[in-house]
Amino acid sequence: MRTEIDDVVWESLRGAATDAMRNAYAPYSKYPVGAAALLDDGRIISGCNVENASYGLTLCAECTLVGALHMGGGGRIRAFYCVDGAGAVLMPCGRCRQLLYEFRSPEMVLMTSLGIKTMDQILPDAFGPENLENQQ
Repeated sequence: MRTEIDDVVWESLRGAATDAMRNAYAPYSKYPVGAAALLDDGRIISGCNVENASYGLTLCAECTLVGALHMGGGGRIRAFYCVDGAGAVLMPCGRCRQLLYEFRSPEMVLMTSLGIKTMDQILPDAFGPENLENQQ
């Protein structure tokens, strides 16, 4: 299992996340967010937040990224990067950590304000599809 991601890839992910952030629809919070992920097949996908006047229906950047993942043929996330409107690293919220966990490759890592972390470090004892296998 290869968990190392080189600096060039991290910079590419940061750039893709920043580009995605520029497409965010954030008229209410004025807080645009962009996300990018490296997939197990080498593709880079991205997403941005899309707000809604009801607030509760707002889609985080990770949500639109997962939609792009499926629209683009699927795959598993190897590395993830999220930025705010100033381009600073942004930690995914709890709901989005769960989304990322569901679509991760076993070696997935993500950039955080404290450096590179694994999914197990940011979502310990996670619940996922494997927990439902014995229930069917």
